[in-house]
Amino acid sequence: MTMRGDSVELGDAVTLIREVRVAGPGREYLVDSEPVDIQIEGDRIIDIAPAGALKARGAVLEGEGSWVVPGLWDSHVHTTQWALAAEREQLGGTESAAEAATRMSHVAVLTDGRRIGTGFRDALWADSPTLEALDAATGEVPTYLINADVHSVWLNSAALRREGYSSPDGMLREDDAFDISRRLNAVDPVHGDRAVVRAGEAAAARGVTGIVDFDMAWNADAWSRRVSGGFASQRVEFAVYLSDLSRAIAAGLRTGEPLSGANNLVHMGVLKLITDGSLGTRTAACSHPYPDDVTDFGVMNVSPQDLIELLTEATGAGLGVAVHAIGDRAVASALDAVAATGATGTIEHAQLVRHVDIARIARLGLAASVQPQHALDDRDLVDGFWAAQTAVGYPMASLLRAGVELRLGSDAPVAPLDPWVAIAAAVERSDDERPAWHPEEQLTRDEALSASVRGSVRPGEKADLVLCGADPQTAAGKTLRRMPVLATLLGGRLTHQR
Repeated sequence: MTMRGDSVELGDAVTLIREVRVAGPGREYLVDSEPVDIQIEGDRIIDIAPAGALKARGAVLEGEGSWVVPGLWDSHVHTTQWALAAEREQLGGTESAAEAATRMSHVAVLTDGRRIGTGFRDALWADSPTLEALDAATGEVPTYLINADVHSVWLNSAALRREGYSSPDGMLREDDAFDISRRLNAVDPVHGDRAVVRAGEAAAARGVTGIVDFDMAWNADAWSRRVSGGFASQRVEFAVYLSDLSRAIAAGLRTGEPLSGANNLVHMGVLKLITDGSLGTRTAACSHPYPDDVTDFGVMNVSPQDLIELLTEATGAGLGVAVHAIGDRAVASALDAVAATGATGTIEHAQLVRHVDIARIARLGLAASVQPQHALDDRDLVDGFWAAQTAVGYPMASLLRAGVELRLGSDAPVAPLDPWVAIAAAVERSDDERPAWHPEEQLTRDEALSASVRGSVRPGEKADLVLCGADPQTAAGKTLRRMPVLATLLGGRLTHQR
């Protein structure tokens, strides 16, 4: 891929993309699949014509027959934690607590005196985590292991003392785990911002032009600072949590409005509420009990009445909501509260949904923000923990057929921040040699692409565009997951070139 015309570097404006084939939303407006030229003025597409028909002015990006789709979004990212994950020991492949503890004994100590690992899945371990085993392996260096879903953390005695917690097995769950995660992510702002900039550049290399940030922090100041410091890789919508709801209202933040001083890249998002737990920690709130304990139905972190009051307050202040609801009991509670308050926004995760509630999500006008890779990572857990459940597990096609707007994401760092991974997972419902898991929930490629973008390749739309080295409509699953991204443009600015 080459640039012609004016000398163009990353961050500069492109005025013409020559000879590309439209492969995503927008191709339905073209009469055939022949290559086209795309003309850009400012941050908008102003014309699309057969290849060679438009006069070159300024910087020209030669597409050379590649395929173009609208800029990709990840609708669920924990940005700082995702950015810092590169500095932490990756524990996703560990098969036992003993292996994870041994791994952590060799991890370098960070400048703040901690050892941090991330990504373990203890529900799949052959043994149970104990405080004694972790202490024996890690000694007096404060050591923290973060579960892949962040709903639990495993600390040694030195870390428990440092943080002022106690636990017989070293495991902290739900609110206590979130508190530890916030503390670990509260690094020096210069360090954290530098990590976020690097992570944003890596995301641009995968075609990402927008993220929805669910960091558990006050993100308004952080994003103003990052943009002032040079962050320019993605558009951002940031959420607030209950602890900062009053502050957001007092500051006059309203969903959809641009953040002052952020070059129109950053907009206020929604109020995030975590109403239940997760599958891996057996805390997702379900209608039927978990195996081996007839009293274990998971955990409701927010009562139905409290949820109604919170949604009423947020809606009255002009804030949409993102309700974390994984189990079917939590989803039903969220829908009851939305029906009572008229709140708008999303159900986050929706991993177990009653048949009747699938249609109810559509009637209430909510979007479902789902993470397709989770279905594949969790399929063995589902077949064990949720074997007795009668609701629909990890629905996607069912939601779409009912008229629900789907938004795909990763929950990074739980899964890789790579929309092509999410798209492939949604289309194939398998990432190994096994057949598709619940193939009735597979999406078509057009459906998965449409759920991963916010626009279309057509005149008048923002020039957020991705040039691909393979056709997303026909590429094999492995190629789709590893899609070669040749260039990414954000409002016509080049943010990545391969």
